Amino acid sequence: MITITVSGLQSCALIGAAGLTSQGQPTKKVDGDLMSTTANSQVNVDHSEWDALLKKHVNKAGFVDYKGFKNDRAALDSYLNTLQSYKPNSNWSVQELLAYYINTYNAYTVDLILRNYPTNSIQDINGAFTNAFIPIDGSMLSLGSLENGVLRKMNEPRIHFAINCASYSCPKLLDEAYTAGKINEQLDLVTNEFINSDKNEISENAPKLSKIFSFYTKDYEPNLAEYINKYSDTKINPNAEITFKEYNWDLNEQ
Repeated sequence: MITITVSGLQSCALIGAAGLTSQGQPTKKVDGDLMSTTANSQVNVDHSEWDALLKKHVNKAGFVDYKGFKNDRAALDSYLNTLQSYKPNSNWSVQELLAYYINTYNAYTVDLILRNYPTNSIQDINGAFTNAFIPIDGSMLSLGSLENGVLRKMNEPRIHFAINCASYSCPKLLDEAYTAGKINEQLDLVTNEFINSDKNEISENAPKLSKIFSFYTKDYEPNLAEYINKYSDTKINPNAEITFKEYNWDLNEQ
């Protein structure tokens, strides 16, 4: 039986619990294996503006050129306005909802950093995860409510490797926009990359994982090691003791 040891748990546990309400936003649960498709939704959201910005200002390692983003502030504002023009509803497919909410989280995180730039860490910004500043269909959501009240309710634990909290220990910011037509492959890509990255020290008998897995252990029930082993190049022994690495909140800047 796997033993999980948590030491030095940081404030992210509280941050992660902030804003559990969805503010009325529609959520759909992934049922079975997620398939990438644009054919089953009333709306197909255009994320091309965000895609262009990511390709321009995020490198393959996931580090962000915030100065470059500042120079492209008008383009980012245009995309944020595009997001605001959509009204998610139950006629959207689960694929479109996932892509929309993930891109919204990431774009508004970049927006938050730019409005407080220069900064050494998102934790230096008061209420970064709890202040409601994200407008969606007449409601205002916080980053915490978008993650916990919306995305985590969609039964897709890979979202934790897709949303980016602008910190070094976060999963990297993907250098392309998430889209319904590629969502499953994109989520598999970022999950595989994160689990096999230096954010984890995976060994058969003494694995030391990113603290993300301790923040959201319930999302990987009933067996965290079994979930890791689906993606990890090194397999964890079922009897191994799992410990967690300290979380580095330094800004993920190039």
